[in-house]
Amino acid sequence: MEHKTEYKITTETYDVPYPQNYGIPFHIFEYGKGCYVWDKAGKQFLDFGSGIAVNALGHGREDLAAVASDQMKKLIHVSNLYTTEATLELGFKLTSSGNFDAVHFGNSGSEANEAAIKYARLYSFRKKGEGKHKILAFNNAFHGRTMGALSCTPTEKYQKPFGPLIPGVEFCDFNDEAAVESILSDEFAAVIVEPVQGEGGLEVMTEAFASKLNSLCRDLDIILIADEVQTGIARTGFPYASALVGLEPDIITLSKPLAGGLPLSATLIPKKINKLVKVGEHGTTFGGGPVTCAVANRVLDLIFTPPFLAEVQSKGAYLGRGLEALSGRYSTAGRVKGLGMLRGLEIGSPDDAGMALCDEIIAKAKERGLLLLRSGKNILRIAPPLVITEKEMDEGLKIIESILEEIK
Repeated sequence: MEHKTEYKITTETYDVPYPQNYGIPFHIFEYGKGCYVWDKAGKQFLDFGSGIAVNALGHGREDLAAVASDQMKKLIHVSNLYTTEATLELGFKLTSSGNFDAVHFGNSGSEANEAAIKYARLYSFRKKGEGKHKILAFNNAFHGRTMGALSCTPTEKYQKPFGPLIPGVEFCDFNDEAAVESILSDEFAAVIVEPVQGEGGLEVMTEAFASKLNSLCRDLDIILIADEVQTGIARTGFPYASALVGLEPDIITLSKPLAGGLPLSATLIPKKINKLVKVGEHGTTFGGGPVTCAVANRVLDLIFTPPFLAEVQSKGAYLGRGLEALSGRYSTAGRVKGLGMLRGLEIGSPDDAGMALCDEIIAKAKERGLLLLRSGKNILRIAPPLVITEKEMDEGLKIIESILEEIK
């Protein structure tokens, strides 16, 4: 096999050995500290995206690096034929609250949701018999790109080239109480839903909709899955956003910030499911490894404390007020969306023109040293590290304002 041995890495590079799934050019970053990252040319960027809501504790964490290093010197991997103290400790932490009996560890949000779907169908099969396997998901949802999670993600560009998808998945509008009441029946095994639709314009679940899902799933013995991959681990100022909106899930899925940027996911399941699972029916080789779990223990020790959560709630309110001020000042800026430190600012109209304008703002912000995300067609998504200061939030908001001033 002939190997390419010569390559050139620059700050912006088109020549990358990656599939064409990703847009180019790639901007290459060298290091980070706190809420900032620096590229190969030494330019500084304020990170309002946190690696898509992953780096909750910021960049360049020497404490997390030390935990990972210490664990790597002892054990890196043992598989799930065995376990380690770090993995057990994390499992006990995650099941210490709520009605959870066990944790299925994985490596990504998509894996967490895949496991949730499997456990829900297993429960329905054992409890209600064959044929009761339908899943209800919601329009504009995003649950992942593996086949089961993808089947619950009704976006044409994600789904169309990969059919046929898994059968038995149905969709209705988010926050539509009448629709779920008309669709759900004993034939359904699961409902999978995000408390805040991360890729769907940061729409927030209403308390009335949460209450309707709770009662329908309870009455019909349907497993209610809360996809908290993006909202979980204090992104909204609470350990889980489900509690904030009044949702009472049977299963919660977690990932993104769980291990401080290392790949780890968790699917929390209740005793009524766990007692029906048989040996070998689901598994993972890498999920719940000692290194990622050791780091996750440190992350949770820092985040799941009353002072930290109170700070995030305060910062979320501050960020919301800052965005509301922009919304009131510029006609291009519309509604403020989201909760806590997962916020959005509507730009223009929800069409291709609005999307182009949103992308223009993101590009201009990057030129000025601010990293932003998009949600849906025309929502600027802001998900900074939870350790960000008010001064740093002001810095980012001023950059956004300068761009809105230009394009008004």
